[in-house]
Amino acid sequence: MSKIKKLAGETVLYGLGNILPRFLNFLLVPIHTSFFHAEEYGVFTKLMALVGLLNVLYSFGMETAFFRFSTKKEADPTRIFNVAQTAVFSISTGFTVVLIFFSSSFARLLNVEGHENYIIWLALIMFTDNVVSIPFARLRLEKKPLHFALFRTSNVLIQIGLTLYFLYIAFDPAIGIAYLFLANLIANLFYLLFFAKTFLTWRPAYNQSLFSSMLNYAYPIMLTGLAGMMNEFFSRIALDKWLPENFYPGKTSAFAVGVFGVCYKLSVFMNLTVQAFRMAAEPFFFSNAEEPNSPALFARVNHYFVIVCCFILLAVSLHLDWLKIFFLRKEEYWVGLSVVPPLLLGYLFLGVYYNFSVWFKLTDRTYFGTFITVGGALLTLVLNYLLIPLAGYDGSSWATVLVYGAMMLTCYGFGQRYFPIPYTVWVDAGYVAGTYLLVMALHAVSFSSQIMATAIHFLVIVLFLLFVYVAERKEIFQQIKKQE
Repeated sequence: MSKIKKLAGETVLYGLGNILPRFLNFLLVPIHTSFFHAEEYGVFTKLMALVGLLNVLYSFGMETAFFRFSTKKEADPTRIFNVAQTAVFSISTGFTVVLIFFSSSFARLLNVEGHENYIIWLALIMFTDNVVSIPFARLRLEKKPLHFALFRTSNVLIQIGLTLYFLYIAFDPAIGIAYLFLANLIANLFYLLFFAKTFLTWRPAYNQSLFSSMLNYAYPIMLTGLAGMMNEFFSRIALDKWLPENFYPGKTSAFAVGVFGVCYKLSVFMNLTVQAFRMAAEPFFFSNAEEPNSPALFARVNHYFVIVCCFILLAVSLHLDWLKIFFLRKEEYWVGLSVVPPLLLGYLFLGVYYNFSVWFKLTDRTYFGTFITVGGALLTLVLNYLLIPLAGYDGSSWATVLVYGAMMLTCYGFGQRYFPIPYTVWVDAGYVAGTYLLVMALHAVSFSSQIMATAIHFLVIVLFLLFVYVAERKEIFQQIKKQE
């Protein structure tokens, strides 16, 4: 139990560096939705979706490879850092040069002709994001979550300050949405200052044997990340291309992308919980892999993770009626709120998939991640192609659920064959199914007033927590006694 408590503590600390900055960034949504209409915001959403996809290629999975090779016996962390940083810097530089050199062609391809500056700024944003990815990974490996949190939070605070300055003081309608890209780029440049000491002590290095081993380990991880990013971001691109004309009467596909992109942000509560947990759990799984009771430990971790995510699913879904008022300032965005519960469920499945994927990382069978990734990517394409013409952005949200669910189940099936872990599958499935059915049932009920709805929803959440306490207290007390 003490190890789980330590993991929970590290998750909170990494949350300061991951959840807090992104949540602070999320607080910009009311400002964005006040200044920009859905159609204009759709352009920003589409381009940032491409950034999400390309960032995976920029980093090439080298963060996880850095963890794996640095934690091996008799490893030289400094040497491995130098090789990993050299690889990421070289890859990032190559992609950035191509994007800048062919910025006009990419602008035409993305229907933003005349705005080549968008492409150049986004290329530089991705470059600065990724040249610090290995330094950030080293902070995690060295158990320096406070430094991690300070750098991440400072970056977002700078970006928020610049956004407020550009929109409220120096706003020029001719620049418009580009201010959001410019604020991001300037804030990212401060990363180079934060890691100045690291860059000064970094010695570019290339070792063919080590580099080849790291690359072979990393590329399946990269493909796995690409599948996740495809499922998260491809829907914005697909909506722009595959939504039938006039599907939403009188509205363009850019409008639909803008609405979907903003409502997608309300799933941030689940998404960031999953990401913070993943950042803390990955080193945790590697460092505890040799323990004799590691399978049981990993199973308990997943069980408690599912319970926390069910609480988030319930709490966010039942409070959309007032979240929309605070965060979506223009009512034109409210029509897309139906996508939020499915997206929360999809991210829950993604988090469980990350837990299940520990088996192929610990057994060096990362090629299984490749197989699952390819299947997930293909399923993402097929389901968006089939469901968008039928259900618009609601179809995209359910594609997210189905893809992450399929990846989760496939990973579990193979994992039990090669690295059996005694997950409490049926109990966890019961929590998830029960929570989602409860959300759907309450959404189907009409209340006489908003006060009554809020009171009932709050009571349901309290009853859920009481149920969890009654159901789990015996196991928790047993684990506490074992540590005494």
